[in-house]
Order: sequence, then C-alpha cells, then structure tokens
Amino acid sequence: MLKLFYTPGSCSLASHIALEEAGAAHEAYRVDFSKAEQTKPEYLAINPKGRVPALVTDRGTLTETPAILTYIAQTFPDARLAPIGDPFEFSRLQSFLSYLCSTVHVAHAHGRRGARWADDPAAHEAMKAKVAKNMADCFALIEDRMFAGPFVMGENYTIADPYLFTIAIWLEGDGVDPGQFPKVLDHRNRMAERPAVAKVLEVVRARG
Repeated sequence: MLKLFYTPGSCSLASHIALEEAGAAHEAYRVDFSKAEQTKPEYLAINPKGRVPALVTDRGTLTETPAILTYIAQTFPDARLAPIGDPFEFSRLQSFLSYLCSTVHVAHAHGRRGARWADDPAAHEAMKAKVAKNMADCFALIEDRMFAGPFVMGENYTIADPYLFTIAIWLEGDGVDPGQFPKVLDHRNRMAERPAVAKVLEVVRARG
C-alpha cells in the first residue's frame, strides 16, 4: 500500500490525482502546515526536506513531484499516464514537468516563501510584486508554445495534466486572470470534471 503525504493547496495535489487516475492502492495522510507538522521529528523521519509530497513505497520514500509522477506512470503502465516506451516523447514529457517544477512553481513561491532567498523584508515585498507578471509570463509560454491540446502533450492524458491543473488553480491567488489563457483555462475546467480529480478534491476538502 502506497502512502502519500500531502498538504491542501500544495503541489502534492498532482501526485494525489495521478495515484487515483492510475487506480493505485494508496492511503493519503495530511500534513498540517498550520501546525508546522512538516517540521516535527515524526514527519522529518519520512521526508527530511520538511516538504510535500512524499510517497512511501515498499522500497523507500520518494520526494519531489516530477519523480513521484514518473514513478506512478512507470509502476502502473496499464494506466498509460506517460509514453514510457518512446524515449523522445518521454523526455519531452519530463521537460514539461521540469519546467513546472523549476520555473513556474518557483515563480509562485516568491510570493509566499521570500525568506528562502533573502532576509530583507523589502526584498520579500519586491519578490511579491513580481509574482503576477512572472506567473503570467510562464503561462503565456505554456499557452502559446507548450500546450499541445486537448491535453498537455496532445491527444493522450499524461502525468503532465494533473501537474498543470494543480498549478493553474493557483493563478487567481497570484493575481493572474486565467481568462488570458483560454487553452489552459479550458483544460483546468475539463480536469475538474474528471472523476479521479473530483474524488481527490472531495477527499482534500473533507479533511480540511
């Protein structure tokens, strides 16, 4: 039984959805950031980074969203969540996951985690002031150059779709009108209607 450690509103939602889409037997455990549970010894024993997601498998614990998503796709190949038999297409998928992780998520984090990069409160405010533009620039690139449609990589649903959905639902909170990106917004709306997504969102809401 896989164990996923998640926090509502975080990027762990992507892994949660992927597990459901794959039909993977799993249990989900909330890490309450409002109580700083991510800093407690019990959780640090699972993930010493003190972040989510963390996926406990029978071979050990995996962290970082792209790694967990890839593990799910490769462990449950019948779900067809990645083109694992095509090196080029699989690498193209990895490129998209990496962009979300290393660029888009970081742009978002500058509005909430400025202390990671600077100690000066004025610097934190300067970072926050750039979040809307930086996120809009990221999503303009996704909209215009990276999103194939109807799903991220084209005709087939992949692990890139729950990841994009997860970050796209942050746009309003980052001061960005998602209406600027009709393909991304349409994708977000269609994703919300998928049974696996609706089920995970309900689980997250029910647990607070």
